[in-house]
Amino acid sequence: MTPTTSRRSSVAEPAVTQLPADPRIVPTRFAGLQAAQALLPVSCPGPHGHLASASPEEIEAVMRRVWPGGRDAENRRARGARILLQHLDGFPGGSWQQRWEASGLNEAHQPVNVLIPAYQGRKEICTGAACLFGLRVIRPSLLALRSTRLHGYGERFLAAQHDPLLEDFWKRVQDHPVHPVHHTAALFDVTVALTTQGITLDDLTPEAFLHYVWQSRDQGLNMKARGKQNRGQFAGQLAWPVLHEMGLFPPSTPPTVRAAVLTGRRTLEELVDRYEIRHQGVRQLILDYLARRRSELDYSSLDQHARSLAGLFWAKIEALAPGHPDLRIDAELCEQWREALNTRENGQGKRHEVERILRSVRSFYLDLHSWAVEEPERWAPWVAPCPIPDNALRGLSVQKRRTKERIDDRIRQRQPLLPTLVAHLEDRYHHLREILRQASSLAPCEAFAVEGRSYQRAWSLADEKRQRRGGQANVRVRDLTSAEDINVTTAEELAFWEWAAVEVLRHSGVRVEELLELTHLSVRQYQRPNGEVIALLVIAPSKTDRERVIPMSAELFAVIAAIIRRHTRAGRAIPLIQRYDQHERRMSEPMPFLFQRQLGTTRRVISPATVLVMLRRRCDDLAGHHPDFRAAGFTPARLPQAAGHRPGQQRAADPHRSRPTRTFEPPDNPGLRRRLQRGRGPPLPGIPRPAPRGPAGR
Repeated sequence: MTPTTSRRSSVAEPAVTQLPADPRIVPTRFAGLQAAQALLPVSCPGPHGHLASASPEEIEAVMRRVWPGGRDAENRRARGARILLQHLDGFPGGSWQQRWEASGLNEAHQPVNVLIPAYQGRKEICTGAACLFGLRVIRPSLLALRSTRLHGYGERFLAAQHDPLLEDFWKRVQDHPVHPVHHTAALFDVTVALTTQGITLDDLTPEAFLHYVWQSRDQGLNMKARGKQNRGQFAGQLAWPVLHEMGLFPPSTPPTVRAAVLTGRRTLEELVDRYEIRHQGVRQLILDYLARRRSELDYSSLDQHARSLAGLFWAKIEALAPGHPDLRIDAELCEQWREALNTRENGQGKRHEVERILRSVRSFYLDLHSWAVEEPERWAPWVAPCPIPDNALRGLSVQKRRTKERIDDRIRQRQPLLPTLVAHLEDRYHHLREILRQASSLAPCEAFAVEGRSYQRAWSLADEKRQRRGGQANVRVRDLTSAEDINVTTAEELAFWEWAAVEVLRHSGVRVEELLELTHLSVRQYQRPNGEVIALLVIAPSKTDRERVIPMSAELFAVIAAIIRRHTRAGRAIPLIQRYDQHERRMSEPMPFLFQRQLGTTRRVISPATVLVMLRRRCDDLAGHHPDFRAAGFTPARLPQAAGHRPGQQRAADPHRSRPTRTFEPPDNPGLRRRLQRGRGPPLPGIPRPAPRGPAGR
């Protein structure tokens, strides 16, 4: 059985064959998956015999047999391996692995090429080290292996193993329609994980591969993304789903790296025990209280109640009065708690959600009073007078009105500036789209003009390398006026999503979260008795906990159609992908989300933070040369409120906005209602019908 370790357990100790289990570790990873280094096998998985104690001549003979080629190439590989083995021979140990560890080369920032001063010799010793790693003569740590640049290590390791399973993995990776550089990265990730953990592909578990993913991420060791500035990236983006498809991972394993590393839902015990309550009776009372209310709360509200009751109420009471016996709080202690509550934990600034916390604590006491009547044996021992009087919450309604007045005032100031932002996004998107259309068919260094601005088709060595390796090079141009190089492929895609997000927000009035939950199945239609077809947009239940159906205006319909056409180019269907809900801490079912895009080897739904970052860039551009825009402090956080109507709120008339958002109720016709629910009826012009969903999408 694989021992449970922290996801940050070290691989710098290759001699350890069994990792100690840590009882303090709580499975907080998604689906309970924890990272753990694989156990070393009893016998070495060397495909060419046990070479750990072989002589340099025997190892050289195996190298010539495994990697045949020209005489010069064979001699360079053999010379590099011989130099490294001669250096290791001067250290104590009964095997090459023990000598490797004694030499200090198994630590970070100790590349093997420092042993040779000449450039050509450095290349040879790096190649020789890669051959020794591939033959399982030496098992380096991850930090040691990545300290040395090993070009083509994945293919070299694959040729040495003679493993049909690994060859099948490589074939499946190459079948994925992504750039070949991602194929190489997937093979590199798997081969490095097998090398550093001393196992075969058949022994690679999800926990072991996740251990490699976390170690690479924490140390900034991802392929093509080395250094401290890339520590937030995860390796194995393509390798993980291929391993999952091959059946090497159990069916319950998350299908992607992103799903495996995301924090899942915590149990009630984990939510409460974050605050280390010493009074076990009160701890159990809070657990029972939350368990009873769990059915009526979503996860984010449950987490918020646990934080209010366990962390901000009772944990502070215990800090102020250690050993307090029950829920009876006198006036002096309550006043001390209120003063401590007004200040944040870091001591910086005043806490703004005091009213919400007081309301949660008061509800806790009053619920105990009412439940004690129904179940006195369970709740009556804890009944106590509520320390929060009625007048403590009387200013809440006044505060809400003042907050709404400030929000409405900001909206009235910013709403006249919305057409400026819309015009800027439209002009930028159409300009970049025209550049992309003209530059795609031009030869390198050929000049052209768009809207009076001169550009020149650029062609870099990286583009030539991408095309030579079977990929499609990005379209790049140089602005001859500013001498700036522009990646038009990336810039046009980013400009499209910026424009689409603003257009849908302002024409529908939905929230950013509701915007990103739109799918191809959200587009419905209703046919009137006179034959007229009305396009409908279904908004999934979100903050208001109710589903809405919006009759689409012509402008909103055009934007939705443009998004769908972009996804369905070349006859493709909109991919079914999952979306992670940050509030509910869970992945959705695979759905054809509209606001999704390709990022490297994976497709992801755009996150709310990404939408705000994209729009903030455009707001900063406008604020640089638009005085009114800069003076009003227009920010994307208030864009949905300034752009559209919300149910239950009044907004000033806006000629650029479509009809108000409202719940659409078709005639009382059961057959018509069923057609709307199933998406049937005459097709809408310009929008292809969604593909039928499989069992996973229902």
